[in-house]
Amino acid sequence: MISADEAITRLKEGNQRFVAGVRSVDAIVKQMNLADHAQGQAPFAIVLGCSDSRVPAEIIFDQSLGDLFVIRVAGNIVAPSQVGSVEFAAETFGTPLVIVLGHTRCGAINATLDLLEKPAAEQSSNVMSIVNRIRPAVEPLFHTELRNDREKLVPACIHANIMASTNHLSHGSEILEQLVEQGKLKIVGAEYSLETGEVTFFD
Repeated sequence: MISADEAITRLKEGNQRFVAGVRSVDAIVKQMNLADHAQGQAPFAIVLGCSDSRVPAEIIFDQSLGDLFVIRVAGNIVAPSQVGSVEFAAETFGTPLVIVLGHTRCGAINATLDLLEKPAAEQSSNVMSIVNRIRPAVEPLFHTELRNDREKLVPACIHANIMASTNHLSHGSEILEQLVEQGKLKIVGAEYSLETGEVTFFD
C-alpha cells in the first residue's frame, strides 16, 4: 500500500488529467478487467464526499475500479454510519488516506443558510438531520458581517463545514484517532470547484 502523501499526489495528478480532459490508460485498462476485482479490493484512498451528481470522485480524480472507497452523503456530513464506513475501510484495507471532499455551490449549505434566515415550521425530519449536522459549522459565520454578503458567506461556510467534518473524523472515533497517532492514517479536507474542475487540498 502506498503512503498517504503518495496517495494525495496520485489524486492531484488524476485531477490534473481530469481538468485537462485526458484519461489514464491504466484506469481504462482496469475497467476492462472486471474479473481482476471480483475477489477483493485495496483502495488507496477513502473519499467522504457530497451526493451532488456533479462531483463523482472516481471521475474528477481520474481513478478506476478498486482505487477509491467512496462514501457520499449530502453536505459531506459525518454521522455514525459514515464514521463506521471510514473505520471499516481504514482497518480492513489499510487505506492510508481519508479525503473529506466538499464543493462549491453546495446545495446542503445553501439549504442550511436558508433555514437560518427563515426558519420553516414544517421540514422533513430526515432533511433536518443533515441540516442539523451542518448548522454548528456555519451558524457562527452566519452571525458575522458575512451574513449581508451571500457570495462571500457561502464559500466560507463550505470551507468551515469541510473542516468540521475533517475534525469530526479525526477526533470523533477512537479507532481513527489511534491510526492517525500511529502514522497509519491521514485525514485531510479538500474542495472541488464546479466551475473549473479543480480540487484544492487543505492542510
